[in-house]
Amino acid sequence: MSIEDYLSQSLMQSSVESYIYDINKYKKNNKNAEKYDYQKVMQYIEIVRNQHSVNNVKRVIASIKKYYDYLIEIGKRKDNPARAIRIRDGAANPIQLQDLFTEKELQILLVPRIERYPFLIKRNKIIMSLLVHQGLRIGEREHLKLTDIDLEKATIQINKTGITNARNLPLKAEQILLLYEFINQDRNKLKTFRNDENALLLGKLGTPIRKEDVDYLISTYQKQTKKKLTTTTIRQSVIANLFIKNNDLRIVQHFAGHKSPDTTEKYRQTGLNALKTAIEKLHPIK
Repeated sequence: MSIEDYLSQSLMQSSVESYIYDINKYKKNNKNAEKYDYQKVMQYIEIVRNQHSVNNVKRVIASIKKYYDYLIEIGKRKDNPARAIRIRDGAANPIQLQDLFTEKELQILLVPRIERYPFLIKRNKIIMSLLVHQGLRIGEREHLKLTDIDLEKATIQINKTGITNARNLPLKAEQILLLYEFINQDRNKLKTFRNDENALLLGKLGTPIRKEDVDYLISTYQKQTKKKLTTTTIRQSVIANLFIKNNDLRIVQHFAGHKSPDTTEKYRQTGLNALKTAIEKLHPIK
């Protein structure tokens, strides 16, 4: 198995290309990279930190981690020397919980509306419902296959990505009929001579949907709210609302697919903190 094939199992194509670029550069500058230990990898990271922004360094670290995971997968290593590497540079980027959507506000996004292309009505409804009910990331939606839907058990299998775990989530009652009709009727109208790769969601050309397709769809709902509406803010809202309902941290972590409970914890807000952020927003200290 090539490293491209390995990365494609959990990443979008655009991410694969970015990772390959970083990995090839790493290997070119480190001839014995396959045998490096933690210290050797860190020496390279220090060089990168002196030349690039924090975000670029984080991307390089993620790429190197994937490189060593691949070596483990093909039996060339038994450990990942980069696994424990973290970068803590840069300003904190906390989730602005006060700017997220309530459950009632999210439900408005599911209200039927007139679509420009009638043959996309059910597909668009499914995309929005997977956002509002399951809080899926873009990469997770792009990788959904027909076989990931089990209508008899009313579940959807979410495959792992580079930053989220695999998980099996329940479907809402209204999603079951919607998916059944789309899979057996409307999806066939979208199929063309092009390879659909067994993808659940297709674009107008019969190929798997792309990030740009979903971003455009979301933008058409923006006029319904004054808050910033993106796939990210919708997902963040869904996760935060689970805490409002007093769900346990582990349940929310599993639902979101977070690899670390620390990531999930960021979405929890105590009553005192909620009051503080609301006051700061309305009456900022000059």
